[in-house]
Amino acid sequence: MAKIQLVSLRKTYEFRGQLVRAVDDVTLEAPEGKILTLLGPSGCGKTTTLRCVAGLERPDDGEIRFGDRVVFSRALGVFVPPEQRHIGMVFQSYAIWPHMTVFENVAYPLRVRRVASGEVRRRVQAALELVGLAALADRPAPYLSGGQQQRVALARALVYEPQVLLLDEPLSNLDAKVREQVREELRTLQRQLNITTVYVTHDQIEALALSDVVAVMRDGKVLEVGSPRDLYERPRTRFVAQFLGTTNLLPGRLAHVEGTTAVVETPRGVLHARADKVELQPGESVLASVRPEHVTVGPASQANPGTWIGTVRSALFEGSATKYRIDLGDFTLLAYGEAGWNPGDRVALRFDAQKVILLRDEAG
Repeated sequence: MAKIQLVSLRKTYEFRGQLVRAVDDVTLEAPEGKILTLLGPSGCGKTTTLRCVAGLERPDDGEIRFGDRVVFSRALGVFVPPEQRHIGMVFQSYAIWPHMTVFENVAYPLRVRRVASGEVRRRVQAALELVGLAALADRPAPYLSGGQQQRVALARALVYEPQVLLLDEPLSNLDAKVREQVREELRTLQRQLNITTVYVTHDQIEALALSDVVAVMRDGKVLEVGSPRDLYERPRTRFVAQFLGTTNLLPGRLAHVEGTTAVVETPRGVLHARADKVELQPGESVLASVRPEHVTVGPASQANPGTWIGTVRSALFEGSATKYRIDLGDFTLLAYGEAGWNPGDRVALRFDAQKVILLRDEAG
């Protein structure tokens, strides 16, 4: 095991005569034995960052360390090739060889390293048992399901006991049900092995479910880093609030702060929010971010000075909850709640101040 450190990492490409900053001054740490997830939309630089960690791309500047070992440093003139970095990697496509059996696919990294045949058999068997495929060792690769192929790729990445595991969108080709199952298996396996892992995905649910630490990226930069719960419940930027799930953004103006509560004036009335992360001045334009599950929907007859009145525009039953779109005149608010309201019903909305987060209104 080894923690991974990226310091001021930069990587640029030339595209149609213009310089593109794919990785722009990225400084990150994957703690030893934990999962760091690089999360962001397509083109944000997350896969390029991972490929730099793997040694498949040579950065322009910065430094990469595995524990105390420098594997890349522009200043020191160090570039350790990928085969000497002791990494295991799973690609989005899995790269399973169709002319080989499951055993042969997993054994390949050991064969090229000229490991003795007896040791190959022992380690392949152990890797297949880890991923639940020991009974399929002799099955030809073309006869595997998508989930089984993913497990073969994972076993192959782990078979020579790497210090670091790198995963590039490994579940994106699976259907939803299988993806959920394999996600749980992957998290359990990572905890069992206690291996430092860097995981790349654009899927917010994967990032929230799998990670110890999440780094949200955009345009080659890291916008925010934190635990999944902290980033979801207390984002610092509008982009992260919107990218990590659905949220309502209510424009307003910060009036003042009363202890731990910020008072915000909006076109619909006064709104209270958390003040512990407020780095704003009274009078500034703000956006109040509130998740749909943190909006309480009740009958309009129970309205009080702290509630807002709206009209149900649509109600969509989704199993565990009903999704409501509620018309507030100049704004449509999304809320999740119990079934019972129909389009046209007047309802009262209540907000828990501890669940309302203030963001700087960048446009304002």
